Amino acid sequence: MAQGFSVRYAESLESVAATAWDACANPSGLPGSVGERYNPFVSHAFLCALELSKSVGARSGWAPAHALIEDSRGRLVACAPAYIKTHSLGEYVFDHNWARAYELAGGRYYPKIQVAAPFTPVTGRRLLVAPDAPEGARKALIVALQELCKAISASSIHVTFCTEEERGALSDAGFIARAGEQFHFVNDRYADFEDFLARLTARKRKAIRRERREALGDGITIDLLTGGDIRSAHWDSFFEFYVDTGARKWGRPYLTRAFFEEIGARMADRVLLVMARRGARHIAGAINFLGDDAIYGRNWGALEDVPFLHFEVCYYQAIEFAIRRGYRRVEAGAQGEHKIARGYRPAITHSAHLFADPRLGEAVSAYLARERAAVAEWAAEHAADLPYKVESDG
Repeated sequence: MAQGFSVRYAESLESVAATAWDACANPSGLPGSVGERYNPFVSHAFLCALELSKSVGARSGWAPAHALIEDSRGRLVACAPAYIKTHSLGEYVFDHNWARAYELAGGRYYPKIQVAAPFTPVTGRRLLVAPDAPEGARKALIVALQELCKAISASSIHVTFCTEEERGALSDAGFIARAGEQFHFVNDRYADFEDFLARLTARKRKAIRRERREALGDGITIDLLTGGDIRSAHWDSFFEFYVDTGARKWGRPYLTRAFFEEIGARMADRVLLVMARRGARHIAGAINFLGDDAIYGRNWGALEDVPFLHFEVCYYQAIEFAIRRGYRRVEAGAQGEHKIARGYRPAITHSAHLFADPRLGEAVSAYLARERAAVAEWAAEHAADLPYKVESDG
């Protein structure tokens, strides 16, 4: 470890003071150039809720091993949300083929180290360094992750959905860069939803209006809930939606019912529930988390199959809320080319990977070089398909 720093690893975030963690994760006055000014997914409240609810830890395959860097006075100056993984589920940056190939070659891919916000494909800072940390704190944090990898004989370290700047620093430390693509709505200072629609081509504008009419037909209304308006009964309904969708999509939902109760108690003012109601009964809903600059759509579910209701609850309501409250963008989760027709733009995501076995590292490096080129090409193609009017389209 670099001179002047000490390192320790926390198996529970409850053992770390919230004020100390958040001073690194979401310091006040963080410039926008560094990333999201407040990112809920690296906050002490969110990560603690995952642990206390048993969504991570126990037998989940996500064992917390948070890296903590302290200065000579014992003050926390850098940290990273780190987990020892025994599988590759809930990450959204897929390495199953790497694991399979390595194990076929006689290697042992698990355990591995994941530096991430679990179950959350959202870009944010992962190397959480306090603004007033001594020089070298981030380097000490990277070294601490490498030392943990050696200590537990892990195959690799994966820092996923990090910022582009962090990816550069990790590349300098020998990590291999990976790129992905998402689709984000960018609020171009729209006055309201109609102003947003007016910027689209006539065909796309009409399609969105039709989708909204059909989604909200047959007596369906929308409730927007945040802060103290969210009650335990709302979480009961939403969890039912979430479990139904999770069971159909990936077999086992990652988040427990207790998780939603925890975030309701700890950070309800950073949550927006969009709930579709028929009469007195909620039939569908989406959970969003609120940063300072962005709205993050995370999970959705429905008990009825209503045409276009998914688009209304997950996309259009989030866009309207963002315009009304002045958020800069809406991030609606991983993948989804269908978002382009609804005004979402391509955005590149970043991750960084380090392998203990140089042979595996060389093979992955060659693969990722080709993948990065393909991702750049896909993003350019998607940008050309945006539904916005060109200047000549009166």
